[in-house]
Amino acid sequence: QVQLVESGGELVQAGGSLRLSCAASGRTLIGVNIGWFRQAPGKEREFVAVISWSGGTTYYADSVKGRFTYSRDNAKNTVYLQMNSLKPEDTARYYCAAAQRFTATSRDYRDYNDWGQGTQVTVSS
Repeated sequence: QVQLVESGGELVQAGGSLRLSCAASGRTLIGVNIGWFRQAPGKEREFVAVISWSGGTTYYADSVKGRFTYSRDNAKNTVYLQMNSLKPEDTARYYCAAAQRFTATSRDYRDYNDWGQGTQVTVSS
């Protein structure tokens, strides 16, 4: 099992930037893809981005493509989601999640086993 702790969420004005971090512990991250999802009140959980365990492959939701950049530092067991040009519709609780080792990258939250508690991002207009 992987323990995940998100940080970096806060209140920001539209057009601003934030960097979310997700620190992992518990077992090796070799082979583990890490996804970001978000959920706003009254809405379904939504895929944001995923990064492969090597960091060589990233996929983004269309709604964030070109504005968000995902990276990882396996030496620090940490992934980073740089969010630029934030919009009010980006307001949500953001969660990172770990998939099983050596599986394909996925946009489906059901393919992720371990989840953090989330960090709140609020974008004011």
